[in-house]
Amino acid sequence: MVSFATPLAFLLLLPWAAAAWRLYRTGQRAGVLFAPTHRLPVKTAGWRVTLARAVPLLFLAGSLLLIVAAARPRTNLARERRSVNAIAIEMVVDVSGSMEALDLTPAGQDYKTRLDVVKEMFAQFVAARPDDLIGLVTFGGYASTRAPLTADHRALVHVLKGVEIPRAQTDAQGRPVDQEETLTAIGDGLATGVARITDAEPKTRIIILLSDGESNTGIITPDQAAEAAAKTGVRVYTIGVGSNSRAPFKTRDMFGREVIAYGNATFDETQLKSIASKTSGRYFSVRDNEGLKTALEEINALETTKIDRQVYQRYDEHFIRFLLWGAALAALAITLNMNLTRRLL
Repeated sequence: MVSFATPLAFLLLLPWAAAAWRLYRTGQRAGVLFAPTHRLPVKTAGWRVTLARAVPLLFLAGSLLLIVAAARPRTNLARERRSVNAIAIEMVVDVSGSMEALDLTPAGQDYKTRLDVVKEMFAQFVAARPDDLIGLVTFGGYASTRAPLTADHRALVHVLKGVEIPRAQTDAQGRPVDQEETLTAIGDGLATGVARITDAEPKTRIIILLSDGESNTGIITPDQAAEAAAKTGVRVYTIGVGSNSRAPFKTRDMFGREVIAYGNATFDETQLKSIASKTSGRYFSVRDNEGLKTALEEINALETTKIDRQVYQRYDEHFIRFLLWGAALAALAITLNMNLTRRLL
């Protein structure tokens, strides 16, 4: 079925109709009294006269086609409903300062932070679930919704790639101004994820909570957030990244050179296990790159819910043919008229 993207363009038909009436209006014709009409030639209309009569018609036809082109005729989107097996997934990712540790770097590759590895793995996870509604929440000292639940996974991955670890601001003396940005508010992050997924269409709604630290700030405690998830039927799968041992970090020495140093990384595995247990989820302990991959593969085998989804295709635009023919006819009319009468229409 053909529709028009800009139907208001048809208002141009009003001046077009006025111009057509002006060119072809009927009325008394002008004439000159001439008695001896037998002296006039029998055939007076030559090819120039014939072309001159056709010029207004060509111009009107061309301008009409240009008006149709301005209205942008197109074939409507082909819409169909199809059933898909899908679930709603909210990814809740820790972006606190400890995610800068390098212990998840795959063997044989350049150093990567925990967050870099997590982003790559999550991007692969999203690609493996094309029909699911997936959203993204990040948390450090504060929780932030980066992407709502969406089936546009290309946009989601684009947002995911732009996630960075916030840096604590310092004053002129080098003292931290907003050090809370580097802390870990697990409860706030989980509560935000629950709020974003509660009203999702699929019956199966899960949260994948990934953290490498212990909750040390925030308004809502992890236990309170877990209880809210359990009451709303949201299952939480927790992934604990790292351990309480010393982990490598990139830093700079006194000469400004980038070096690898080891620092202590705190990790509250008990808290993450408690969250998973209260919501009928599961806890995954990740110590390396392969462990994270295995955890996401197991989550990928979750049950799904069958839902109906609208599938849209692109419009098939038709205005270009009207534009070309209209411009050609209008240009031809103007060219003929200038050559025949040495004036515009």
